[in-house]
Amino acid sequence: MTTTRFAPSPTGHIHIGNLRAALMNYLIARKAGGTFILRLDDTDRERSKQEYVDGIMRDLDWLGLHWDRVERQSERLDRYAAAADRLREGGRLYEVFETPTELDLKRKKQLNMGRPPVYDRAGLSLTDEQKAALRAEGREGYWRFRLDHERIEWEDGIIGPVSIDAASVSDPVLIRHDGQVLYTFASSVDDIDMNVTDIVRGADHVTNTATQIQIMRAMGGAPPRFAHHSLLTGPQGEELSKRLGTLSLRELREQGVAPEAVLSLMARLGTSQPVELRLSLEEIAEGFEVGQFGTAPTKFDPEDLWPLTRERNQHLPFEAVADRIAGMGVPDDLAPRFWRVASQNITTLDDLAGWWQLFSEGAEPEIAEEDRGFVAEALQLLPPRPWTDATWGEWTAAVKAATGRKGKGLFMPLRKALTGRSDGPDMAEMMPLLQVDPRAI
Repeated sequence: MTTTRFAPSPTGHIHIGNLRAALMNYLIARKAGGTFILRLDDTDRERSKQEYVDGIMRDLDWLGLHWDRVERQSERLDRYAAAADRLREGGRLYEVFETPTELDLKRKKQLNMGRPPVYDRAGLSLTDEQKAALRAEGREGYWRFRLDHERIEWEDGIIGPVSIDAASVSDPVLIRHDGQVLYTFASSVDDIDMNVTDIVRGADHVTNTATQIQIMRAMGGAPPRFAHHSLLTGPQGEELSKRLGTLSLRELREQGVAPEAVLSLMARLGTSQPVELRLSLEEIAEGFEVGQFGTAPTKFDPEDLWPLTRERNQHLPFEAVADRIAGMGVPDDLAPRFWRVASQNITTLDDLAGWWQLFSEGAEPEIAEEDRGFVAEALQLLPPRPWTDATWGEWTAAVKAATGRKGKGLFMPLRKALTGRSDGPDMAEMMPLLQVDPRAI
């Protein structure tokens, strides 16, 4: 069975970059009728917080990316300890003691000699007596995985054939001096234990993938299929790293961006397919193939979310917004008309409040000096409320007959006098919604 996972760290809010991996893994699982796991990488006890766990779940739920089960790495520490013991027994996990300063000096020396800055495996030659002496000095040991110096190869679902020389990569640290299991190790154990078959993640993980393939094989597991999507940049190709806080899903939701807009854009961004609004994940899944994504950095412009949000909101049936409209105080008999009229003139649903304020409280008239006499005369011809669909046509016909004005010179001053705006919905549709006689403003 196809099994995928999304494995965020609950140390902050999900941003738009994280979403690419979540969405792709979700769609692979759903298209295959498989399992989508939400796996919380919460082994960092200091930075992981329940509020971020709740936020991650809230964001995924908002998008409709519903998981089949939740796993927490903090509840699997015994499993990691057992896997580490097996690697030690097999000679693949060894203890080291270098400080960050010492490692930095080693890297600089290697670079000065024209060599790649790869860990020199000094820890492998330490005797038990030497280790005891280092501990007596107050040193704290941590654990590295000994890579086999061979080429690590796989067929990547997006990049294509990948081949990395393990000798060009430092033996990865798997366990810190305080016992914290690091991502590279915990994720490898989890992916084997949970029978994960497919993993999509960012291109910045390619080297991690190489080392994890060896870790999985050392533990007797079969690595899953990997695909590495390109990283997002800003619209001009700039790095997004400094802006990701403002591009969290929470921020986008609070700004009124529609979830369908986010999903529709992210499901096509980086492919040759046009971005088109899709109103369900089922529609999105139909056209999704991970191999369609390119390897070049993908430009993301948050402004592209607004036209899609506008289009989505225009597709909403009245039933979807009835409670919101009722909460604004729109009378039941006017609510369906209000939605029909206002929905075509909003971007976010929050924009509805401004339209109801205009209809219920009136607007400051916008009258050009040269039109004051004309508007005053026209308002005398305005029939008393209640107004109907026919009122606008009947009134403007009477004004035209009385003043001789026609076309834009007739209609625009009257629109501005009633709404304070030069644009907006059809006036015939708006007239029954106007609750305030402009003569009283």
